[in-house]
Amino acid sequence: MNLFEGMLQKDKDEFRRVCNKLMSTCFIVKRNEATKADYYFILRMRDVFEHYLGILGYTLEINEDYGVIQMVNRENYNHLNLKLYDSIILLLLRILYDEKKRELSLTDVVVTMGDIQEKYMSLKIREKQIDKTTMGNALRLFKRYNLIEILDRDLFQEEARIIIYDSILMAVRVEDIRRVNELIGQYRKEKKGTPGADVEDGAAAVS
Repeated sequence: MNLFEGMLQKDKDEFRRVCNKLMSTCFIVKRNEATKADYYFILRMRDVFEHYLGILGYTLEINEDYGVIQMVNRENYNHLNLKLYDSIILLLLRILYDEKKRELSLTDVVVTMGDIQEKYMSLKIREKQIDKTTMGNALRLFKRYNLIEILDRDLFQEEARIIIYDSILMAVRVEDIRRVNELIGQYRKEKKGTPGADVEDGAAAVS
């Protein structure tokens, strides 16, 4: 079967570009202006994308209610392994997303650095906030994967704003939340038995 039979050259070029973007970001989000056109292009060429990616061992998950497209490897290859603190921050974003969406019914869910740190302190993992370098690196990583958008350049400010995209619902599912909570509980127990224990280089929790 010739996947590109009858396809215009500009569509072939666009197909190649969007496939490469999917490979590098995993998520395409309708609410993100930078990927909105890509979202609709995939919907229009859905059969071609599904066939081509299927040959490579990937499944295309399209959730039109969320406005999110995710590429998933059926063989569990190419997963992103996160450090424990990255996983915790991702969990915090998921929790904040749920709370803001439920309380305000917002189209765009916007949180601040202060919101994230406050939620982290409420978990009582440590007595001090997440250090700014760890937080900044994690948020820039999640931006790359179209899970968030950073609105303010200076992430060291408590008022710095972050949009949490609906893709967070597909990146962190219920089973992932349970898994991270188990790791947090395990860390609390270890911390009580080992003075000065730290988790900066902890195991991956979400992949």
